[in-house]
Amino acid sequence: MQLKQAEAVANLSAPIDGIDEDRDLFQVAVEQFAIAADVLGLDDDMREILSHCQRELIVNFPVEMDDGSVDVFTGYRVQHNSGPGPTKGGIRYHQSVTLSEVKALAMWMTWKCAVVGLPYGGAKGGVQVNPKLLSQAELQNLTRRYTTEIQPFIGPNQDIPAPDVNTNPQIMAWLMDTYSMNIGYSVPGVTTGKPIVLGGSEGRSEATGRGCVFTIENTARVLGLDLAKARTVVQGFGNAGSVAARLMAELGSPVVAVSDSRGGVYNPDGLDLTGVNAHKLRTGTVVGFSEAESITNEEVLVLPTEVLIPAALENQITADNAGMIQAQVIAEAANGPTTPEADHILYDRGIFVIPDILANAGGVTVSYFEWVQALQAFPWTEHEVNERLRQIMNRSFEAVYGTSTNYAVHMRTAALVRAIDRVAEFTRLRGIYP
Repeated sequence: MQLKQAEAVANLSAPIDGIDEDRDLFQVAVEQFAIAADVLGLDDDMREILSHCQRELIVNFPVEMDDGSVDVFTGYRVQHNSGPGPTKGGIRYHQSVTLSEVKALAMWMTWKCAVVGLPYGGAKGGVQVNPKLLSQAELQNLTRRYTTEIQPFIGPNQDIPAPDVNTNPQIMAWLMDTYSMNIGYSVPGVTTGKPIVLGGSEGRSEATGRGCVFTIENTARVLGLDLAKARTVVQGFGNAGSVAARLMAELGSPVVAVSDSRGGVYNPDGLDLTGVNAHKLRTGTVVGFSEAESITNEEVLVLPTEVLIPAALENQITADNAGMIQAQVIAEAANGPTTPEADHILYDRGIFVIPDILANAGGVTVSYFEWVQALQAFPWTEHEVNERLRQIMNRSFEAVYGTSTNYAVHMRTAALVRAIDRVAEFTRLRGIYP
């Protein structure tokens, strides 16, 4: 076990493909905020408030490993703004998690909730760990101890965690159970993304990918793009990416390339997604699928295609590769895949970007539905969930696209303008206490 954890520590400094190691992600988030604040003419006091995170918690906690040894892990929970209501955001387990990353993701969650009109502020959490090196028992021990460390800051009316990178319904079940045991009674509303039997929502597992495809359909309508003839490329074949790929294929779009952390596969005539899924289940990766050519994650982004769906990690589209992207539409299923410099290049080249805070807001929207169902103790059907999701995503796209047209700005700035204006209004009306 000590060997495994030594390997994990070594991985902390290993570069992640496509990420600029010198780029502070929170600085990126603040730069994006400043651009929208300029469009709004936001006053200096409000800029000062909204450009800071309200709470930043760092915890260092011991976990007993299977061999009886003890390892100490570092975790975070950041709440950006609680003005609109309880804060909401995922928890990720990854060896590259940093405070800067978690702060940026918390800020983006505030804007994401606001752009689709949810009564939440933004939060995010994470533990610096490679979960693939842990046994199931060690993963449960880590989750329960991390939950206990952040417990004073979470709750169904305070801050509601959810799954993110390398976390899943089982981890949310452990989180909910730990919180409930410490409180003394069951609190299903403390987290979302739970197993359905424990109060999870129908449609939650597909919500991020499905919401992304709803925004692509809206984009195709305003651009006059026939999705049945439009090729799709997906970088990141996890939950959101695989669902988006399948739903695009159901619309008739040939999905010509997909990738995961090990690389990608490309077939210009379209991939057999059933075969790709079966191959990944057998081997743990899409790489090596026999009916396609193996390519790198960098090559995936610059393939000839109409629709590009980045569904992996942050900072994948930068000033270095933005000029080579051939897609007409980029739908950001991942958080923060495009840097501000790349945004300008893509906009100047006429590429339509559906920003993350809109494109991947389906996940938090259905998390909101799950929270409401938990508070009411009344479940909805999957059809009800999907239809309500479609209504919110369609309405939000129309509002953001209208703002983009009115201000003559790209969609990210338009989405931020709407979101920041909403959160600023909450802040003004509530005032400063005391």
